[in-house]
Amino acid sequence: MISWRVASRRLTPLLAAALAVFPACRDDAEDPAAPNCLHLPRPPSQDRIALERVLSDIAIEGGVDLLQAPGDGSRWYLVTQAGQIWSFASDGSDDPTVVLDISAQLATGGEAGLLGMAFHPKFAQNGEVFLSYTGPGGPVFTSRISRLRSPDGGRTLDPASEQTILELEQPYSNHNGGHLAFGPDGHLYIGFGDGGSGGDPKGNAQDVDVLLGKFLRLDVDGGDPYAIPADNPFAAGGGRPEIFAWGFRNPWRFSFDRETGALWAGDVGQNLWEEVDLVERGKNYGWNVAEGPVCFEADTCDDTDLVPPVAAYRNTRSASVIAGYVYRGAALPELAGTLLYTDFYGSTIWGVKPGSEPVALAEAGMRGLVAFAEASDGEHYALDYSGGIYKIVAARPATGPGLPERLSATGCGDVADPQQPPAHAIAYDINVPFWSDGADKQRAMVIPAGKTITVGPDGDWDVPPGSTLIKTFHRDGDPIETRLFVRHDDGAWAGYSYAWDADGRDATLLARGETRTIGGAPWIFPDRGECLYCHTEAAGFTLGLETAQLTGAGPDDQLQALVDRGVLSSHPQGDPLPAIADEEYPLEQRARAYFHVNCSQCHRPDAPGGRAKMDLRFATSLVDVAVCDAKPRAGDLDLVDARLVAPGDPSRSVVSARMHTLGTTRMPGLASTVVDADGVALIDAWIAGLTACP
Repeated sequence: MISWRVASRRLTPLLAAALAVFPACRDDAEDPAAPNCLHLPRPPSQDRIALERVLSDIAIEGGVDLLQAPGDGSRWYLVTQAGQIWSFASDGSDDPTVVLDISAQLATGGEAGLLGMAFHPKFAQNGEVFLSYTGPGGPVFTSRISRLRSPDGGRTLDPASEQTILELEQPYSNHNGGHLAFGPDGHLYIGFGDGGSGGDPKGNAQDVDVLLGKFLRLDVDGGDPYAIPADNPFAAGGGRPEIFAWGFRNPWRFSFDRETGALWAGDVGQNLWEEVDLVERGKNYGWNVAEGPVCFEADTCDDTDLVPPVAAYRNTRSASVIAGYVYRGAALPELAGTLLYTDFYGSTIWGVKPGSEPVALAEAGMRGLVAFAEASDGEHYALDYSGGIYKIVAARPATGPGLPERLSATGCGDVADPQQPPAHAIAYDINVPFWSDGADKQRAMVIPAGKTITVGPDGDWDVPPGSTLIKTFHRDGDPIETRLFVRHDDGAWAGYSYAWDADGRDATLLARGETRTIGGAPWIFPDRGECLYCHTEAAGFTLGLETAQLTGAGPDDQLQALVDRGVLSSHPQGDPLPAIADEEYPLEQRARAYFHVNCSQCHRPDAPGGRAKMDLRFATSLVDVAVCDAKPRAGDLDLVDARLVAPGDPSRSVVSARMHTLGTTRMPGLASTVVDADGVALIDAWIAGLTACP
């Protein structure tokens, strides 16, 4: 294993050569006729579907549900969280009109308000509509399910006809669920969240004597105000008879497959996982024993009777899964039987079938989609919370240039020696590298001519759009991988992996993550989506580009060289991050530097740190780091009297134990198959030397 200090020295010749050619002004003017590793295009789109704006004259903000009356495709009904239900012709031939306004009787704010609407299957005969909303009452407010009637075929709903079907007191202000729909059996299905707060503190989702965290099924035609279907799981006792299934955190949207009758739901996760479920009678879907496919706040759990999700994805910061419908339309026959779903905070639309892995159907969707809709003809639509209505259509074939398949064609390698960055790139060194299974790394950046890097108050660097960061990994002197971290011209970041050929002459772009055995040892090439798990927005995306990392690194003042070249407008001031092998620095500072580099991108404010709430940035005081003598919230790894950091005792310290392990309990949790022996020794020595918490 190469020590940190030795690894740094191996990069010195490259850095020295780069600094030697720095002129007093920029000479890297872009040559549009040659690839230069600038303004790199995204890979060609593989999207199979797209969102096409329809009814563009209608833009009603705050919409949360969009639906049509059974068997009537002539009109849409749009439900707003603020309490209005609007109606308009499906072809846009009339202006929207208000069918009902219950804003005066709502409790609103955050996740509260008018949340769902369902037409009775026999609406054409009985005019009945059912609503789910939050109103005054209870510890915070009350969720209410009501029946109303339309006297005029859906042009209006009579507020005087309202009949309360069910009321449920809410202990907190979030996780209200709020969707409701009639199933193929003619019964009304209702989704409720666990009552709110975080982690389901009252244990509602697993308690079958309460209705929170459940799917309910009611016979609204067989009793007053409803009857219990005879085959409900607890119809004869043992739990609340209204319950159909349980173990949900916040099922925001669900739907029935019009062909098979299957019930699909999206359940919004806590900190790590969003999930999609196939909901069946009498089944337990896990919350809060499990979150997505893993145990919640535990390393092991009894999941014997829990139903795993059909699909799940990691939460990289903010996430709220939005489940759609199973496609049964005619326009996109290749999607038949596929459930569509997305995320409110993302732009990818996925599809999944039972027994199959999810696939990305569109990566160029849009943020802020709050619900999908199914028209009477089976075609699918999506509703944007800011007011847009979109139809799901076939994507146009990809056009334009794509990211080159070979690294040599990107301009990100030197023509004479492709393992080296191009001559116009700026090589740089850092004080503390991220652990990468012992590999050596060469780093360089390519910045558009005339553009400069902005340095934030916290020392993080923000490079301009069009830039590319180049990092090549070597093991035993042979290149393994070159990663390009690209800030595209629209300002968004993306990471791409090029795997080197065995002869070291060129590298090939990988479409997805994979693990290969190279030189007798495994090497993990990350998936493109995984790059932003570590390169978080909270950490400024570019992890190595910060003043503390570059100050004092390398043989000369590389910061001044960047100023001379025009990449920096002024010389940043700050102390260097202590190199962890440099014993001139106190042990605590070196340990804190290791945490800063390897852990703080996730464990800091507004970052996807999961259940462990700690701030591992170097500049944070040890008191505010919140690890010393703190009880673990994300599992104790079966340590006796476990603490995140137990002063003087690494054997009771979860932070140490996770660094010693591999697999699902490992931290850092991605792209590593080798324990960092030097890093572990450093952290254990620091913990052993702690006599007490500050």
